This record gives sequence, C-alpha cells and structure tokens, in this order.
Amino acid sequence: MTFKQKIHQYYLQLVQDRIDVFKDMIVALTEDSKNDAKGSAGDKHETALSMMHIEQEKLNTKLREVLAQKVVLDKIDAANVSKSIIVGSLIRANGIYLYLSVALPKISVDEVSIIALSPQSPLGNKLLGNEVGFTFEINSTKYLIQEIS
Repeated sequence: MTFKQKIHQYYLQLVQDRIDVFKDMIVALTEDSKNDAKGSAGDKHETALSMMHIEQEKLNTKLREVLAQKVVLDKIDAANVSKSIIVGSLIRANGIYLYLSVALPKISVDEVSIIALSPQSPLGNKLLGNEVGFTFEINSTKYLIQEIS
C-alpha cells in the first residue's frame, strides 16, 4: 500500500467513524423521545420533546455533511497518480503534505502530518490543475509544489 493509499484509508475510516457516531446519537435521541413520550405530560414535556427534535435535526444535518464527504472520498482512486493536481492528489509543498479531497482534520500517517483540504477552499482552488514547480503565495508566504502523487 502506498503512502497516499494509507492516507486515503485513514480518512475513509475517520469519516465512517463519524457516520457511525452520528447514527448512534440519532438512534439514542429517538429512543429517548419514545421513552419520554410514555410518561410525561404538559408544557415541560412539550418543551423537552421540541428540544430533542431540534437536536435530532442538527445531528441529521451533520450526518448529511459527513455522508457527502464519504461520497467524495469513495470516488477517489488513491492508486491514480496525475502529473497535474486533481481531486485525490497528495501534494508536497514546502515540506507540507496536502491531500486534495474534502476538508477534514489534520492527521499523522507514518509520523508525517497531512492536511486534507477541499478543492473549493482558497488553497485547494489555487492548487487544482497545477504541476510540480508551480509557486504560489498565501498570507505572504511563498510555496513551491515539490511533489504530486
């Protein structure tokens, strides 16, 4: 398994873990609301039920976002290597590793830090379509693309 494939697997697992957590939280809230509905009456009950529904909507929104991230990751062929930067490229610029996929937390694989960024982000957008040797500047720091895999 290549370094890029390890990174891709790590992010797939991270997103799947988030999906599982959100689904578990939604199920727990649904169970709580069913149990609460059996033994309560009055304004307090209505308020509690309303709060649970609001919380459930928030969790459903977060779940949809993470599912959308998984769709993007599932479409990436981590074995594919391109000369120019595409979605799924692992880029080394100024010694920093960037994984152009979706915006996800910074991770460490084989003691190397990797930042996952979305092609819609300002940096991701600037990188798309460029090749090794391309230089760019962000926040008055100059970057050089050293490697694409």
